[in-house]
Order: sequence, then C-alpha cells, then structure tokens
Amino acid sequence: MKPQPGPMSNDERRLLRHTVATLAYRAEKVLRDVPDGFADVRLSPASRTPLEIVGHMCDLMGWAERMARGTYHWEATPPGTWPETVDRFFTMLAAFDAALGEAPPSTYTADVIFQGPVADALTHVGQIALLRGTMAAPVRPESYARADIAVGRVGRDQSPTRAEFNGDASRPKASGEGPQALSPQLFPTISTTAATAPPTPTCCHVPSRSPKTIRARSTVLAG
Repeated sequence: MKPQPGPMSNDERRLLRHTVATLAYRAEKVLRDVPDGFADVRLSPASRTPLEIVGHMCDLMGWAERMARGTYHWEATPPGTWPETVDRFFTMLAAFDAALGEAPPSTYTADVIFQGPVADALTHVGQIALLRGTMAAPVRPESYARADIAVGRVGRDQSPTRAEFNGDASRPKASGEGPQALSPQLFPTISTTAATAPPTPTCCHVPSRSPKTIRARSTVLAG
C-alpha cells in the first residue's frame, strides 16, 4: 500500500538531515579518485555497473526530495558520464536537504523517507566501496563515529579531518593489540585533493574465485 503524507517533527527533521549529511560524507569518499575503467565494471549480467548504481542514487535523491515536499513520485533518468552523474548526485542530494530545511507544510514522515530512498542510497554506497576493492582501489577504513559531519554539509567539499587507519577493526587480535594490520599499500592515503589513482588491474574479476562465490557476490551487487 502506498504510504500517505504525514507530519515530521523538528527533532525528526534534524536527525534526517544529519543522516543526509552522513550519506554525503560517505558517498564523497567512495566516489572520489576511482581507477580508470571503474565506472563500467560489471561483475555479472545481473549486476549494475558503478555508473548505473550512482545513476540510481540520483533517482533516489529525486524521489526523496519530492517526498520531502509532499509528492510520492518515482522518476528514472539514464546516467550520463561518470563525472556528470556524480555531480548530479550531489546536486540532487543538496536539493533534498534544502527541501528538508525549508520544512514545507506537506511532507512524508521521516520514517518513510529514511526507510525508502535514504537507506537504499546508503546501501549502494557500500556496494561501490566493495566494487572498488575488486579493482585494488579499496576505501581506507575510518572510525565514522568520530567523523566531522555537519547538518547542511552535503556536497563534495567535506571536512579534511579524518579518523582513518590501516587494518581491519573486525579481525581477531591479541589482547592489548590494535586492529590487525594489513599492508599499507592496500590503503593509499585518500585526501580531499586529487590523488594518483592506483594501477588498473588487467581484469576486473578477483582471481581464484569459484563460480559459486562469483554468483554470490553478483547477487549482492545486483541490488
């Protein structure tokens, strides 16, 4: 059943705007300095390319803005080039945040907007991060609870203050030790300025993967 417009309190609006700022912070990080050929990587016929994923994220932000203004309407737009589509995503994200800030009299509830376009977009940010890993260009780990994220900062100009680290915080470690260290070469420092992209591998597929593993990965990335 299609949801109906409903009220949004000031506290709900502020939390939703902080979530939008968090989406911007995380998206800016995974969309920056991608390797050559990344936009068109397709792991299987059933999966989206990174370019198609970002194009879908644009559609999600358009849907979110319309819901914030009281209209429930989905509209799909084909993606352009990688730079055009990334720019369009941040433009539409800013328009969504502006709609929330204006507090129009007719809107959908924060619950509906979050569980629909916002949560979906956050999922796709994770997919892009995973795809970067398949091309030897992983996103450096970060303690996001310590990130400098501010309501209204929803563009590509994000804070240079980062709580990044090398390693994997979820790997088992001995008592008193920090995260298991991975090779620093796997996580080149990513700054807010342009950086040299790592070499593009000869194939976008990860070697030594069984067909069963590839099928499982493709299922996750097809969403």
